[in-house]
Amino acid sequence: MFNKRLVIIFFIISQLIVSCKSEKKHRTLKLAHGLNTEHPVHKAMVFMAKRVSEISEGKMEIKIYPGGQLGPERTCVELLQIGSLDMTKVSTAVMEGFVPTYRVLGLPYMFRDKEHAYKVLDGEIGKDLLLEGTDYWLRGLCFYDAGSRSFYTKEQPVNSPDDLKGLKIRVMKSNTAVQMVRALGGSPTPISWGELYTALQGGVVDGAENNPPSFYLSHHYEVCKYYSLNEHTTVPDILLISTHTWNKLTSKEKEWIDQAVKESVVLQRELWEESEKEALKAVSEAGVKIIYPDKKLFAEKVEKLTDNYKSNKKLYSYIQRIRSVK
Repeated sequence: MFNKRLVIIFFIISQLIVSCKSEKKHRTLKLAHGLNTEHPVHKAMVFMAKRVSEISEGKMEIKIYPGGQLGPERTCVELLQIGSLDMTKVSTAVMEGFVPTYRVLGLPYMFRDKEHAYKVLDGEIGKDLLLEGTDYWLRGLCFYDAGSRSFYTKEQPVNSPDDLKGLKIRVMKSNTAVQMVRALGGSPTPISWGELYTALQGGVVDGAENNPPSFYLSHHYEVCKYYSLNEHTTVPDILLISTHTWNKLTSKEKEWIDQAVKESVVLQRELWEESEKEALKAVSEAGVKIIYPDKKLFAEKVEKLTDNYKSNKKLYSYIQRIRSVK
């Protein structure tokens, strides 16, 4: 009888210890990206990390490493694939090299306007695209607004595609971006984001293309004094988590992340809209000439690029689905 009581007491104590350990369990995830800490996407991810901590009551923490501390975008994606990094934020243009389907988001003038882009990315098409990378150990959590990309140049304004002839234009390491600039008459030159300021300054390239906040926060406006808002592509950013990490999470932990991510998307869009206005005002005051060209001239030059994907049934299906969204 005495031994039986001891066994029962020991069992109860051991269960209490296990329970306490479980309650105190703390998970830390690492998120790295290449953005400036003033960037609206970084601010949204800081908010997301804060909400994860609040929702989980301190049981989960996301540590953020900004400014390329753990490497450029491509390196961060590769670290996710091998499970050495938990999360990252990259442009979907960079994802083309890992998940071919993402090329659809880099096609010029794929979205009619911002409202159309939100309907696509927030709907079933967006949900499907976020999961396209799971076979490559990359799971999408959300799309962040990265605005529309436009050309900025050093020596001459771009009023029409003809003005791009003979100009070396920096592009991301994206086949779609290369094809687009080439179709418009420019000479596409892939260069990493961190090396671009020096490349512009040294004349390695004559210009580049990006959204207003990136143009401003990168200080590229100090070198390039012409910004032509032709808005050729609306390439979103994507927040990724390694499937190595995702598969280790409990269902409750996944819920915490999903909730915090959804809330961060709402905030990020508000911050983005404000940052675009602030960026255009700031670069204009710094002496940059902002040009509003006829977008149709650019759209006409690149409209046949989508024909290149007719043989790719899956990708072309996405093109048709996106265009059908009203």
